[in-house]
Amino acid sequence: MTGSAALDLIRPEVDRSLRMFVDRQRPLFANPELAPLLTTAEDFLTGGKRLRPAFCYWGWRAAGGSDDPALFYAAASLELLQASALIHDDVMDASDVRRGMPSVHRRFEQMHKEAGWHGSAAQFGEGTAVLLGNLLLIWAGEMWRGSGLPPEALAAARPVHEHMLTELMCGQYLDLREQAEAQSTLDGALRVALYKSGKYSVEQPLRLGLLLAARAEREWIDTLCLQYGQQVGIAFQLRDDILGVFGDPAETGKPAGDDLREGKRTILIARALAKASPAQEQTVRGLLGDPGLDADGVERLRTVIEETGALAACEEMIKRYLDDALLALDQAPIEEAARTALASLAVAATSRRT
Repeated sequence: MTGSAALDLIRPEVDRSLRMFVDRQRPLFANPELAPLLTTAEDFLTGGKRLRPAFCYWGWRAAGGSDDPALFYAAASLELLQASALIHDDVMDASDVRRGMPSVHRRFEQMHKEAGWHGSAAQFGEGTAVLLGNLLLIWAGEMWRGSGLPPEALAAARPVHEHMLTELMCGQYLDLREQAEAQSTLDGALRVALYKSGKYSVEQPLRLGLLLAARAEREWIDTLCLQYGQQVGIAFQLRDDILGVFGDPAETGKPAGDDLREGKRTILIARALAKASPAQEQTVRGLLGDPGLDADGVERLRTVIEETGALAACEEMIKRYLDDALLALDQAPIEEAARTALASLAVAATSRRT
């Protein structure tokens, strides 16, 4: 089974579950003044790779679970959590674009301008985006709890679900702090990669699926989540860091070099600064985080990253994390179909172009 097949198997069910949940919320937005919130939420939920629900589903299958609409519904709630995080992330990073469309705060900023309302359009856009992100976070919990899975299964997974939310918020804060401190240490960048993305993108969705099926923490579950899930999660974020600098805007849906403009203190940047000459370091520190960074500036930073060997080093890190994860997966006492799917998902998550 390829990574695409592993995702294609669950994507229609995840999409259906999300539509069902949003339709149930629709009467609350009957007031025309509230309609833009729901429309924006629907637009934002249309895109996405559905990786988090996939890791949850195949974790469920790995522990012996069978196809169950309630599981798809619970797994789909992770897309609401992801959407919430992305909306807030775009506000914090002042990003203009997401998935090839205006970011949520820019969308509402433009609505304010076109309506000719009083006050700051930018402040209105950011405030509305924060509220919509909060709403989706609330919905994520509501959808998870209302999935229809047995109470004992939800109770077994509840501590992990709550811990995952806390980890995500801590990761967002660490990301902001890394940018503010401008230290660009490898340890700091790895910590952000783990907490902001690695854990809630792969490790914890996988753990949730395993616990929902097994209904009890077992030693092999913890081992698999750490040695496979966490390793794939970090490699996933490393790939994201590379795409944020070298990705094709037509595929990533974001402007070229957007992470450089936002001043992201990624592992890629930490590696570059660790090996940079004084002149190269001056270039990085002078250009990184400049909101007006143009194509020439992006290219100069890319050159430094390549010449210092940072890009090659990050690619090697991805390969090492992936190899270790696949080895751990081979040794895990799980269902064979799930083993094949999880191996394919790991490759897909770490070699993607979007």
